Amino acid sequence: MTTFRTGTLVLAAWLAGCSNGTAGPAPAAGATERIESRLGPVEVTTVAAGLEHPWGMAFLPDGGLLVTERPGRLRRLAADGTLSEPLAGVPAVRAVGQGGLLDVQLSPQFDRDRWVYISYAEPGDGNRSGTAVARGRLDDAGLQDVEVIFRQQPKIESGHHYGSRLVFDRDGYLFVTLGDRGQRAAAQDTSNHFGTIVRLRPDGTVPADNPFSGDATALHEIWSYGHRNVQAAALNPWSGALWSAEHGPRGGDEINRPQRGANFGWPKVTHGIDYSGLPIPEAEGTALPGMQPPLFVWEVSPAVSGMAFYDHERTPAWQRSLFVGALAQRALIRLSVDGDRIREEERLLETLRQRIRDVEVGPDGALYVLTDETAGRLLRLELAAQQ
Repeated sequence: MTTFRTGTLVLAAWLAGCSNGTAGPAPAAGATERIESRLGPVEVTTVAAGLEHPWGMAFLPDGGLLVTERPGRLRRLAADGTLSEPLAGVPAVRAVGQGGLLDVQLSPQFDRDRWVYISYAEPGDGNRSGTAVARGRLDDAGLQDVEVIFRQQPKIESGHHYGSRLVFDRDGYLFVTLGDRGQRAAAQDTSNHFGTIVRLRPDGTVPADNPFSGDATALHEIWSYGHRNVQAAALNPWSGALWSAEHGPRGGDEINRPQRGANFGWPKVTHGIDYSGLPIPEAEGTALPGMQPPLFVWEVSPAVSGMAFYDHERTPAWQRSLFVGALAQRALIRLSVDGDRIREEERLLETLRQRIRDVEVGPDGALYVLTDETAGRLLRLELAAQQ
């Protein structure tokens, strides 16, 4: 496990970085900026502008992509740069606090079945809500035959820590990352979904080999538990293993490799403290027997969201890199990966002062980044030498 110290943040500055304010007027679509990096100049092009708190994206086979906006809109960006009106078929969302429409992912057999998966904060009775996953078949108008395949249990009155990323593995199983909804101790209780990562078949049913499938006291969807708020996940292209990144409290953001039935410790194990500056009441240290340590931890929280491994042939200099978005520290973080070890860290896009919500590698080998602002942008990044 690697620990990086990247500076000192007072609580007020951290909270300001996690707010949903804007960072000034955004350049229009087509505008290009140049930033410096260790590996050379990076060209940053605004592909789309004026998105309201965009959260997730998924590339379509026709060269376009789908992008979610947290208030509850799913849009299609065509290959020619045209942004659609909101697509039909999106379920009602509770867009309060950190809730709303969250991630989007295509079925591994999208060319045949047209299934699109979305995660969102689903409203319940009163002010209750919970993370849910639905799927629908994409056509020109939007999503058809929409069905909810997963609901986090139970729904509660909380507006934060929903997770939520969607990742299919090589065997076609769907992983859904979830948050503890602010119920710290519940992340150690497998009779609820708080602070867990769940593993499902594409139709939402539970695989027979899930770790708790024979446990009468646990929810059978659970793959791993003891997480705080997992807002980043991706499949390692070299090993096929799921990696995730989660928010610590004040300090202690982590990168993990979720494993079958593993307990990742929260809140008994943490490298962070409470926002008050006091220790987490339930914390017993930074490591405990039987609890999985992180692969990598930041002592000062970047507030991580969205991650992507780079394995495209277009930019050899970025090979073996893991890119992670940072909300509070407003940067795109590049980590050099060697097996399960992270060797070095570099910050990109800091001069843009944008909250980075999601990052993906496009089919063209460029990096695509969503900025989580009231007037958010979709950015395209490539090393200038590659043009």
